[in-house]
Amino acid sequence: MLIRHESGPWIWHKVPAVELVGACRAFVSVSEHGSFTVGAAAAQMSQSVASRRVAALEERFGEPLFERTSRRAVLTPFGRDMLPTARQLVQAADVLLHEAEAAKRKPWRLAVPGICSTAGLARLVAEARGHGVTLDLRVTGPTQRTELLHAQQVRAALLAVPPDDARWSVPLGLGGARNPGVKRVYLETLRVGRASSGPARRVWIQPEDDVPHIRDPLTRLRDAVGLRPAQLVAAPDLTTAAAEVLCSRDLLLCSPAQAEELDLAWRPVGEITISRGFALAAAGDGNPQLIEARLGDAVARCLGAGTSGGEGT
Repeated sequence: MLIRHESGPWIWHKVPAVELVGACRAFVSVSEHGSFTVGAAAAQMSQSVASRRVAALEERFGEPLFERTSRRAVLTPFGRDMLPTARQLVQAADVLLHEAEAAKRKPWRLAVPGICSTAGLARLVAEARGHGVTLDLRVTGPTQRTELLHAQQVRAALLAVPPDDARWSVPLGLGGARNPGVKRVYLETLRVGRASSGPARRVWIQPEDDVPHIRDPLTRLRDAVGLRPAQLVAAPDLTTAAAEVLCSRDLLLCSPAQAEELDLAWRPVGEITISRGFALAAAGDGNPQLIEARLGDAVARCLGAGTSGGEGT
């Protein structure tokens, strides 16, 4: 806008950059086409808008930029002097807009846990595109996700955190190949008695849950109820653990969604409440709020947060 100071003439004071760029864009386009009508159309604005913008520049400069005739708009000597700088400003603005669009399309390299199903990850990527976010997923374990984040090899990561620090929480329980016939499975029922025959039943911990805030409470519970150390096993991968459970009476520590996928009967742990916690962290000085705001619900569905399993009787 034009502001008149008491001690001086009219000056262009705190003009929004878009207004100055728009005025220069009209000036350059009209000069290139020698016509307000054609130049305005080429700059994708109406003739009246182009005229107002050029007039604003002329008022600010205090000199006419064009000699207007009935047929053509001819640059004045002053206009010819101003044209190169105005053209540079317009070109710089176009580069800036191009870079902004490219930055918005830049993929978010996101480290995610291996517990997410292929279908869940695909739905997350598809939903992200609908929000204008391109995701480039890296599926890794909890330790690797932290390492990738610290090395800034990903823009953000879903970190495994205690439930109290979590943005998303996923309940954990025990899944088995057979219906246990109870609403909860107590670890003390796995204790091997003197008269017991056959191998001791084990609880398998998959890599995603081999973290202190999940593993340590289970280890303390194992010792408190008198299970053998070998009855709580950290598996090298989920496939190995699931295979052992499917061909025995062993149990898998898992979420309801995983139990459903593996066709296991899921029940909560009787003695304690256990859950996975996840928080989104960004590398460097990045801000994860964009992902949380646009994709918070999609991330929750992918992780299986809020899913409840059947309890049977």
